[in-house]
Amino acid sequence: MKHPSSREFFAYWDRVRGEARAPDRSDFEPAAVRPLLGDIFVLCYDADRGHRFRVAGTRVCALLGRDLKDQNFSALFAPACHGEIDEIVAAVAEETLPAIAGVTATSQGGERRHLELLLLPFHSRAHAPISLTGLLAPFESSSGLAGDLTLTSWRYLHPPQKIVPRLVRKLALARGLMVYEGLG
Repeated sequence: MKHPSSREFFAYWDRVRGEARAPDRSDFEPAAVRPLLGDIFVLCYDADRGHRFRVAGTRVCALLGRDLKDQNFSALFAPACHGEIDEIVAAVAEETLPAIAGVTATSQGGERRHLELLLLPFHSRAHAPISLTGLLAPFESSSGLAGDLTLTSWRYLHPPQKIVPRLVRKLALARGLMVYEGLG
């Protein structure tokens, strides 16, 4: 992590989660990260309908020139990055893997801006929508709106000892008698 805001937000998330893989959303206290709130957002994870913003900080909205509530997160990125960002969000939400990414954006005036994206999972509860939080912070302060975002680099933070593939995890959650053709 290069951005001080990312380091501070990750440290808070890590402290709140304790020994768990991820903290519960209700354990987060906005007052504890007050200086960062403008760069923080919360996404509702839905693999079928897209990952929509539940809430987005004022600096994130100002950077992108619009209110992001109910907007699709992937739509912020250039079309060539949609599949990759969807896969990263899925791993964060489903595998409980924090991720950090380098992002570039081109302003309307043609100026390139460099940003850091941090995605952090929340503990998922049965019968509740899966959500995750994140932070998007620019390295340089400049005026002008950021255009389509492009991923330049990314990695997962602190991967668990054993990663359970999503398909196997979904099968493990099934109850009762089920027949799965072709798995065997």
